Amino acid sequence: MAKAEFDVPELQEYVDVPELVEGTMAHLSPFVAKPDHNIPLGFPGELVDDWHDKALEKLDDLRSRYRSLQVYLDACVKCGACTDKCHYYLSTKDPKNMPVGRQDLLRKVYRRYNTFAGKYFPWLVGAKDLTRETLDEWYSYYHQCSQCRRCSVFCPYGIDTAEISMAAREILDSVGYGQKYCNEIIAKVHEKGNNLGLPGPAILDTLEGLEEDVEEETGVAVKYPLDVKGAEILLVTPSADFFAEPHVDGLIGYGKVFHEAGVSWTLSTTASEAGNFGMFIGSYENMRRVALRIRQAALELGVKRIVFGECGHAWRVAYAFLNTLAGPFDFLDPRYPVPQHICEYTYDLIQQGKLNFDKSANDDMTLTFHDSCNVARATRMGDKPGGQFDIPRAVIKAVCNNYVDMDHETIGEKTFCCGGGGGLLTDDLMEIRVKGALPRMTALQNVIKDEGVTHMAAICAICKSQFTKVLPYYGMDMDQIVSVHQLVSNAIVLTGQNTDEDEDDADGEA
Repeated sequence: MAKAEFDVPELQEYVDVPELVEGTMAHLSPFVAKPDHNIPLGFPGELVDDWHDKALEKLDDLRSRYRSLQVYLDACVKCGACTDKCHYYLSTKDPKNMPVGRQDLLRKVYRRYNTFAGKYFPWLVGAKDLTRETLDEWYSYYHQCSQCRRCSVFCPYGIDTAEISMAAREILDSVGYGQKYCNEIIAKVHEKGNNLGLPGPAILDTLEGLEEDVEEETGVAVKYPLDVKGAEILLVTPSADFFAEPHVDGLIGYGKVFHEAGVSWTLSTTASEAGNFGMFIGSYENMRRVALRIRQAALELGVKRIVFGECGHAWRVAYAFLNTLAGPFDFLDPRYPVPQHICEYTYDLIQQGKLNFDKSANDDMTLTFHDSCNVARATRMGDKPGGQFDIPRAVIKAVCNNYVDMDHETIGEKTFCCGGGGGLLTDDLMEIRVKGALPRMTALQNVIKDEGVTHMAAICAICKSQFTKVLPYYGMDMDQIVSVHQLVSNAIVLTGQNTDEDEDDADGEA
């Protein structure tokens, strides 16, 4: 088990609703962004002197621009439906990690300055002055929310805590009190084109290495092209796919699928990142700047369609916002959806019988599937409701013989977060990440014990990175998390691929 400077929750058969313990996570805050991280995003380099007035001005600006935020701040009746739905509250016991408790950190200030009762009778409605202590509390607890939106599924009024968290983070950024992890990543996208700051030559070198590896393994010259003009498909994928495990195994699978489909495709150095951390900090302006890179790449390369790789929040931004952020995409082929998920693309080929699989190639695994939050609760796939749940599972079952779902209360629309989404995937927040993973680890442990599950598949880059880190804290192996298209890659039989018989013949000739 990995070493920790904090108490790792002990796995039980079920996650019980804990008793409240005030302030258990008050000590935890992420590193603060420096001027080099803030200024490229259009934010002050550091906390401004008049932060109080500027913060209230930004709150008014957001309320006027986003009617939903105003509704969410006004609508809560403290019914309690959300209290036990957050993975962070369940694992930390801190009432400020209850969705309603976290919302109220901003709501109390809103009421103090924007409602009649709050201005003249603040004690009556729980209104609170905006102080430096309050600002620090915002910074701490709004970075203990992964914006997974599980609470909104159960809220009778549909209050979206994620949108309140995004608003609070944007207010903090507007006064120069931003988070290092998110802002540094967005600055890298603006400068280099991807979250990791990978230059074009490094990406090209990685892709050439993949081509060599796949040809050596299969005997088939599968190409992983970059910046090819006139290709039919532009693949936009998370930059983790270029080097991280198990992400890169998924990228290998994408290429094999495209190759077997006989379609021309390309990656782009201009759009070498599918993820859009602008959403995590609630900044429409930065979301748009990142999204416009995709439009620019599609126009530069003259592609006919855009396909997104395995990344949860990338798919949410693409599915829900891409057309308004960077559209219209009327220059693409209207026969295809804009955008399209790689699982949709592969599933369609499977339905048409265009891919051949040897499912036994994955017989060393018994799989389950983790529904990633942004995919599950903010998007769809295919032309039927629930496609975002059915299609990835159908792909897995097409390439694997052994599949088991986790408890139905922990998957689908009710899925528990990995614990590392929403801009929390940084080592300075490891405590909340490990604790927040408790409900998912509990459900996984149960199917490991009861059903013999050995591996969990996911279609989100953040989920994969999170699980490789937190699985060892719970006594599991980091390689138990796999990409869906890693499974596809294992099982797909390419035309002209080396077979065991070919290898035996070669050994005999030698």
